[in-house]
Amino acid sequence: MKIKVKRIDKSLPLPQYETKGSVGVDLITRIDTTVKPKKVGLIPANIVVEVPYGYALILASRSSTPLKKGLSTPHGIGIIDHDYCGEDDELRVQVYNFTGETITVKKGDKIAQGLFVRVDKVEFEEVDKMEAESRGGFGSTG
Repeated sequence: MKIKVKRIDKSLPLPQYETKGSVGVDLITRIDTTVKPKKVGLIPANIVVEVPYGYALILASRSSTPLKKGLSTPHGIGIIDHDYCGEDDELRVQVYNFTGETITVKKGDKIAQGLFVRVDKVEFEEVDKMEAESRGGFGSTG
């Protein structure tokens, strides 16, 4: 599948799969970005992506980002819809600095990964009672 992408800074590479087994492409930082301690920051990822209809682009933290940079994704993942692809719709990675020090992410650093995931639209059917047996509510299996 081919994905239309626009780079903001053409001196930086397009996202790529780093190994044959990679399922996510690495996203890199377009500019040096500073995130103060215990604050949320937005890191520009240098691209606008046209996600195909029927897909979502999931932005997820790289497994090494918390260890190497002291940053985590405050909401777990980011979801990029297929209609977020206008000229000014650069992907931005939301990060939380959980350390006590200011963190600077440098231009060209790998900051997140993107995964294209097929999605279906659903239609809700409201019912008055669920037929399945209850498992016990939130946290019932742990």
